[in-house]
Amino acid sequence: MVLIATVVASYTGTMDAVTKASFDSAKAGVVLAIGLIGPMALWLGVMKVAEAGGMMRIVARGVRPVMVRLFPEIPPEHPAMSAIVMNMAANALGLGNAATPMGIKAMQELEKLAPKKGTATNSMCLFLAINTSSVTILPLGVITVRAAAGATSPAAILIPAFAATCCSTVVAITMSKILSRRNEQLSVGQLDQTAEVAAPTEPVELCPPGIWGRGFVWLCVLAFVGGIGFQVSQQSPASLFVPANLNIISNWLVPVLLSFLLIFGYLRGVKVYETLTEGAKEGFATAIRIIPFMVAIFVAIGMFRASGAMDLLIHVFSPLTSLIHMPAEALSMAFMRPLSGSGAFGVMSEIVSQDPDSFLSFLVSTMQGSTETTFYVLAVYFGSVGIRRTRHALPAALCADATGILAAVLICNLWW
Repeated sequence: MVLIATVVASYTGTMDAVTKASFDSAKAGVVLAIGLIGPMALWLGVMKVAEAGGMMRIVARGVRPVMVRLFPEIPPEHPAMSAIVMNMAANALGLGNAATPMGIKAMQELEKLAPKKGTATNSMCLFLAINTSSVTILPLGVITVRAAAGATSPAAILIPAFAATCCSTVVAITMSKILSRRNEQLSVGQLDQTAEVAAPTEPVELCPPGIWGRGFVWLCVLAFVGGIGFQVSQQSPASLFVPANLNIISNWLVPVLLSFLLIFGYLRGVKVYETLTEGAKEGFATAIRIIPFMVAIFVAIGMFRASGAMDLLIHVFSPLTSLIHMPAEALSMAFMRPLSGSGAFGVMSEIVSQDPDSFLSFLVSTMQGSTETTFYVLAVYFGSVGIRRTRHALPAALCADATGILAAVLICNLWW
């Protein structure tokens, strides 16, 4: 990408912009990585509490029938299995800040099962392909932008976005399975040799609370339920499902999830504060470790955009997109989405603000709600565990991205 950007800039006369973008993007990568330290420390600490309380084993048993088929290389009771499930659940609910630390936790656990360090296993590739296909049930951020822009029906993208993301996820799984067969070096038999690594860790000392502690917790839970009833009573039945209230629900999800995991650990006898801070140390170290990978991918993307290479791609592919009834203006969104989450969100917001009720606005909103920032996800997740040979993760993820975009175009044309 850096090479292409340099070549294109030599023709477009944008070498000064490319130079500036290289420094600005490097700075942005570090700033974002440092900004991740807090969320990672918090969520990996909370995950440590849940893990010490046995939640990972409980979750793994509940989803074993499906997950064992998807990830046959992972022992059903291994912490990686439940961490993957919790990451997928957070993504589905639109909790991006919580999903990233949980995904990194899953990668760290999967790395313990890898027979060859530095090389992605089939399970890693499949997990990231599913992650980048972004199974999102509630794209609340997109709905909020549409509501703020004055769209007549801001939540109209829910069903099209969900249908498109389901298509991309199916392709992600299918391509990962097909491509994994080309390389048999990471087979189930070899992973079985690392059974001692996957064995349960040393049990944590548990100190279940007394009757007063349990009574206080349940009193807080009852008070919270009463608070929900109070808030509902302040709303008319017809207003409960308007976009503004859907956004309020998303604001409730993170505190509720945090409280639930901490309460679970406390009632199971986990020393919550000590365990949380121990897990937070791991989150801090992980956030620092991914800085080089963030800088590399941000500089490449920043130079690529500044050189005009993105505009050149749009110009080349415009005749093809007209054949599938895709507006040329949506091409910038389609190319930007796998590269830059903030860039794609900015493109979507600009288009929606200009005409919130147009087909173009509807289409780019669906794209934003049904796809993920592939290169960012791969850089962060693989970088967190030092993976340098990514094998088929990128091809599978890009196939899922292309499917998500094409499915969004088809579904939006039918829906509109």
